[in-house]
Amino acid sequence: MTLVLNEEQLMLQESAAGFMASKATVEHLRGLRDSGDELGFDPAVWQEMVDMGWAGIAIPEAYGGLGYGYTGLGVVLEQAGRHLSASPLEASVLVGATAINCLGTESQKAQWLAAIAAGEKQVTLALQETGVFDPLAVATTATHDGDAFVLSGEKRMVLDAQSADAFVVIARSAGAAGDSQGLSAFLVPADVAGLSRSRCDMVDSRQCGVVTLDGVRVSADALMGSAGEAWTALERTLDIAAIGLSAQLLGLSLEAFERTMAYIRERKQFGQVIGSFQGLQHRAAHLFAELELARSIVLKALQAVDAGDENLPRLASAAKAKLSEVARLASNEGVQMHGGVGMTDEYDIGLFMKRARVLEHLMGDYYYHLDRFARIGGY
Repeated sequence: MTLVLNEEQLMLQESAAGFMASKATVEHLRGLRDSGDELGFDPAVWQEMVDMGWAGIAIPEAYGGLGYGYTGLGVVLEQAGRHLSASPLEASVLVGATAINCLGTESQKAQWLAAIAAGEKQVTLALQETGVFDPLAVATTATHDGDAFVLSGEKRMVLDAQSADAFVVIARSAGAAGDSQGLSAFLVPADVAGLSRSRCDMVDSRQCGVVTLDGVRVSADALMGSAGEAWTALERTLDIAAIGLSAQLLGLSLEAFERTMAYIRERKQFGQVIGSFQGLQHRAAHLFAELELARSIVLKALQAVDAGDENLPRLASAAKAKLSEVARLASNEGVQMHGGVGMTDEYDIGLFMKRARVLEHLMGDYYYHLDRFARIGGY
């Protein structure tokens, strides 16, 4: 498969770029940050995204979506990365809907995927329990109690926890932390008795939360799939999520690079524009080459999701590792080439660095995915 976007995807890219540039910009993010907005995104802007069909891009048509695939969603996420757009695209559309599609029963898919696509509901994944991403280190328990389950534990780094209508909770019904066997998934309404959530502001001013499950009782209908057998579908969900975040990192990196190049073409030092200095030109050329490689691996990974490629796990880790590395380089070079002013809040380039750091760590950082890539390859 050629590593180029088709005509429809290019049209979607143009549409997303225009919308983000006018309605979901860096300035918009600043306003949400400075106002201490409770949700961390503007519901009116999100509704416009829903009206454009973005909430259902990757949801199959059978469940009320557009069935446009993850390559289409990746195109939108790339533009969101370029503009640091704040919305539930990552939490509910990329992660939440994917988790339901991979893990859920037919009745759960019919009920929740259509609601997500219509913008009526938001669902997010509650998985991580420590400060380091480790999907097998689940200690939250799911205990049988008659025809129900009782969930107890605490989840951290839950994206958009404050606005979620339900959580896909990963709990352990058997085994011990570190085992792939024994993991179960539950679709838990946010208003169920015993569930509480607290808001956390991340360094990029976006929000996540801590979700506490204190003896939460859910019916057997809340179980997604078979008890103790969630790992295979969960791993696919996490691979898709990592690829989607890589697309967003790509957009962020490209925008940081372009802003930096524009700056060094204007900034003068010693009577010359600093872009004429050979040292900066070498660094810019190196970053340009890295970005081209990054663009290719992201598109390859997105296409692999839609094609059902059996090499998806390896491609997912390759994409997330590479884009974490490239985004760090692009944001660091952006701040450094701006000089001292790059560290001030007056300039936007620092916001790209902050967002890059958050996205690097979500769904596994460079070191996690580099190690996983090597292990999959037999090293």
